[in-house]
Amino acid sequence: MMYSSRRKPVLYFREERRNDVSKVPPQHARMLWGKCTIYKLFGLCMVLVVVSLLWLQLSCSAEMASAAHHNQRDPQPPPPACPTPESQLSAVDDPTWGPHKLAVVVPFRERFEELLVFVPFMHKFLNKKKIRHKILIINQVDHYRFNRASLINVGYMESGNDTDYLAMHDVDLLPLNEALDYGFPEDGPFHVASPELHPLYHYKTYVGGILLLSKKHYHMCNGMSNRFWGWGREDDEFYRRLRKAELQLFRPSGITTGYKTFLHIHDPAWRKRDQKRVAAQKQEQFKVDPEGGLTNLKYQVESRQELTISGAPCTIINTKLECDQSTTPWCLLS
Repeated sequence: MMYSSRRKPVLYFREERRNDVSKVPPQHARMLWGKCTIYKLFGLCMVLVVVSLLWLQLSCSAEMASAAHHNQRDPQPPPPACPTPESQLSAVDDPTWGPHKLAVVVPFRERFEELLVFVPFMHKFLNKKKIRHKILIINQVDHYRFNRASLINVGYMESGNDTDYLAMHDVDLLPLNEALDYGFPEDGPFHVASPELHPLYHYKTYVGGILLLSKKHYHMCNGMSNRFWGWGREDDEFYRRLRKAELQLFRPSGITTGYKTFLHIHDPAWRKRDQKRVAAQKQEQFKVDPEGGLTNLKYQVESRQELTISGAPCTIINTKLECDQSTTPWCLLS
């Protein structure tokens, strides 16, 4: 049997102890004892060397096992991955969207079925056109008659410093033609729902439905008149304000879809408009309001609600308007 050279001295030492030294002559016994002593010392040294090496090996193995066990219990987190441009750059931060942001101001009262259609439709439409925007639903919650113009004034006041232009937008009018421009109206007010495209109103001075203005131009007009309680006529008065402010009005060109450019989702048979005119109101409805507008607007924001409708965000601003019944008594109906 072959042995390792490191273990051989130990085996020899055991073999010598099995010999019967009583049968060996004295002189040979002394020589044998001297040789055995030398071998014993040499073997003892080798045993110490082997034991030391084994102890060192076992110690290192124990430390490595302990370190591995520690790493399993408390694994070190991997270094953070370097952010990619795609993860840092969201869609609305894309420079191709331009520097401007639109406040879609929607005067509103109790047309919830239309709102559920309008918000996701417009959010998708404007995103596809890369228009930065936020949708503001100005919900009238007081007991007065509906006042579209005053609610748009509230939308201007509450639109925040992060927007620089407005869309005065009816909740029941949806753009179907993607060629319609909702970009920043730098040169002047842009009437998106122009008379030759709107499905209902076709007279030349019509500026209702959807009208884009920069905040600067809206302020130049002092906003809209607050005298128009009930439905209609407020946009006709605003047309006169645009002329008085010497602002050039622009309308779409090159749109070939005609009266099918927009979808009008209001059902007048199911929800009638408040078109009643009392005597005093009939005399006032075609007059120009030379002083009223943003300067005499009075309202209270009762609450704000951030909502998401089918994935589209919007802000509901519940608003209470104030009415001076000495000047506009038709804000109430008996």
